[in-house]
Amino acid sequence: MAENSARPCKGLSIWSVLVGLVLLVTGLFFAIGGGKLVSLGGSWYFLIAGIVTVISAIQFFRRKSSAVTLFLLVFVGTLIWALADAGLQFWPLVSRLMVPAGLMILAFVTWPALRKREGKSSLAKVSYILSAVLAVGMVATFVQMFQPHDPVTADGKELPLVPVDKAHEQKDWDHYGNTAGGNRFVALDQITRDNVKDLQVAWTFHTGDVPISPGGNGAEDQETPLQVGNTLYLCTPHNNIIAVAADTGKQIWKREINAQAQVWNRCRGLAYFDATKPLQQPTIPGSSPVPAADLAPGATCQRRLIMNTINAQLIEVNADNGEFCEDFGDHGVVDLKQGLGKAPDPQYQLTSPPAMAGTTVVVGGRVADNVQTDMPGGVLRGFDVITGKQRWAFDPGNVDPNAVLMPGQDYTRSTPNSWAPMSYDPNMNTVFLPMGSPSVDLWGANRTRLDHKYGASVLALDATTGKEKWVYQTVHNDLWDFDLPMQPSLVDFPMEDGTTKPAVVIGAKTGMIWVLDRLTGKPLTKVEELPMPQGHIPNEQYTQTQPHSVGMPQIGNQTLTESDMWGATPFDQLICRISFKSMRYNGLFTVPDTDTSLSFPGSLGGMNWGGISFDPTHQYMFVNDMRLGLWVKMIPQDNSKAATSNGGESVNTGMGAVPLKGTPYGVVKDRFMSPLGIPCQAPPFGTMSAIDMKTRKIVWQVPVGTVQDTGPFGIKMHAQMPIGMPTLGGSLATQGGLVFFAGTQDYYLRAFDSSTGKEVWKARLPVGSQGGPISYVSPTTGKQYILISAGGARQSPDRGDYVIAYALPDSVKK
Repeated sequence: MAENSARPCKGLSIWSVLVGLVLLVTGLFFAIGGGKLVSLGGSWYFLIAGIVTVISAIQFFRRKSSAVTLFLLVFVGTLIWALADAGLQFWPLVSRLMVPAGLMILAFVTWPALRKREGKSSLAKVSYILSAVLAVGMVATFVQMFQPHDPVTADGKELPLVPVDKAHEQKDWDHYGNTAGGNRFVALDQITRDNVKDLQVAWTFHTGDVPISPGGNGAEDQETPLQVGNTLYLCTPHNNIIAVAADTGKQIWKREINAQAQVWNRCRGLAYFDATKPLQQPTIPGSSPVPAADLAPGATCQRRLIMNTINAQLIEVNADNGEFCEDFGDHGVVDLKQGLGKAPDPQYQLTSPPAMAGTTVVVGGRVADNVQTDMPGGVLRGFDVITGKQRWAFDPGNVDPNAVLMPGQDYTRSTPNSWAPMSYDPNMNTVFLPMGSPSVDLWGANRTRLDHKYGASVLALDATTGKEKWVYQTVHNDLWDFDLPMQPSLVDFPMEDGTTKPAVVIGAKTGMIWVLDRLTGKPLTKVEELPMPQGHIPNEQYTQTQPHSVGMPQIGNQTLTESDMWGATPFDQLICRISFKSMRYNGLFTVPDTDTSLSFPGSLGGMNWGGISFDPTHQYMFVNDMRLGLWVKMIPQDNSKAATSNGGESVNTGMGAVPLKGTPYGVVKDRFMSPLGIPCQAPPFGTMSAIDMKTRKIVWQVPVGTVQDTGPFGIKMHAQMPIGMPTLGGSLATQGGLVFFAGTQDYYLRAFDSSTGKEVWKARLPVGSQGGPISYVSPTTGKQYILISAGGARQSPDRGDYVIAYALPDSVKK
């Protein structure tokens, strides 16, 4: 009898020690980390919970039933604190409660044996019921992890499907953003929210150019193809151009360029010009006329494809056969480094497509971030589409920006540049350019009056002459790399009196949306200049205020608090809380300084180069964003010994100290992540939002992307939890009531109901995508296709060279 009773006692001892060890480690982690957090002015919860948990662990070692009572106090306190700290938000509660709930179950199942050992009633029924309740709650929570938890939900009312007016049905996608104004909307309705469930792969094409080095310095596929008639035009990360049949995906011709650069190998798109079509002259009084295209009727290259390259060339090829247009520049090539002075690879590159503005090809260029003060300038140039002869230049660092360079002269160095796609309004013969910051991004003590005028602004230029029409600035003295990153979209904006005005709409890295009068550049929605915190960098030109677009929704740029910190577990959440409280943070415009500061949503966050899509039928705008904070620290340096970085993306997002040559500082800059490699703030980390332009409010907002193809330490979780991941790429809106999007961290092309945000279809891609989807109808088959280029998601090692078209099967009728 004594032997039989000893065995359960021995088993209880081992079990109690194991549970005690788990609680001891947990309690010590909470107590030590919580003490640090309290010393920084943070929450007392972790310290108190940690101390009580350590005492509970000691009691488990002693096999005392009070161990469970003590941890029950911790759990009840955790529940109260979690609800007070996070409210009823799903993912924040998961982070705070799942681990304590699991530990509480371990304690409860041990309680009867401990009480029985002490000669007390076991309370087994109560213990097991409470354990079961917690277990059911954990299971239910786990199931809910696979459901979207929307920041904003629609009222459920579906907008009517309006049939396409056949007179205005789309024929071609012959601009980067579909239209010259970049609305990314397709006036086709064969594929609708009612039949999209039947969409299937029609064909797949391989470009033969697989992007490599996904860490940020190598190649990435970010293209939006063009479609003209029954031909698709593709460009690859190394600037090869390929024509394929739109209905079969069969290659028609290929022009190999194989451009090479140290970093940023990518091609976002092409421009197209058809000399056989009549020129559209402006209708707005006072606009400059569009010069004629001087090309003989029987000449070659009547239809042309125009491409910027990563090694700074402007290339034109015949759209019919891929041969170089010999009359353009030097046998089809214009050297864009002329007049830039010293511009070694990779200090000056072109990653976005040129803008076709009448008969003028307009180009900007990417000047590498955070390298040195002496960099190539951000000169903007217009070239004759037929001859390649330069028509004008706009030098934002010259008092006379249109001054013609004299022999031996160069354009002003280190000026604001325009690296993102541009837009064109033929009625005004005006090109609209998103401007970036002068070099270097994070230090502005040497900036000039003109740097302050043009940095982080929307600039409107006459497409024929390059003369400035207006400029509007969105960030004063940008010290955060908050350059305008996307194509300005030209829309008819509904005013409160029921009329519409031609507008320029653009999203920013700040999470703000700007709506400007297209004719004057004046805001059409409310903008406030709000006071800003100052810094202590000597001679820095801090601004007292910053403009805030308060008349439009602001997305993902809320001022964070300690309660916004998150983690997959309470452990990494605690570390994120300590990191947050250890940094200086004053909100969106927290200036860099010699201490460690937090920038959120940061230069990687907010809205980026993928752009905005618009549904003009219902006047809805669709915006995707990402929320990736960065911590920043300026480091005093001996400028005489400072080196230069290569200007790649990994430099821009961190990986040790980066010298800013020509300044008295270097910078350390990295993502604000937990030890598990997860953003420290609460999800979502990326969303798709629909904004009603009439009410100027968010109609719906849904998290996009799951952790299926990513996870802690780069390990794929293979779980379709729609937590909302950072997005990179553009969306496509259709008259069929759909929004297509593929720029997530998981490998899917998705379709959302444009009325409600409900996901109504998705297709598994072989690798992730950063491309923009397009849609067209083949004149041969009469079918509407949805097309996406998939070369790999950002931060993913999986790469490919896929272009995939989807269509409805013949058996499905509209």
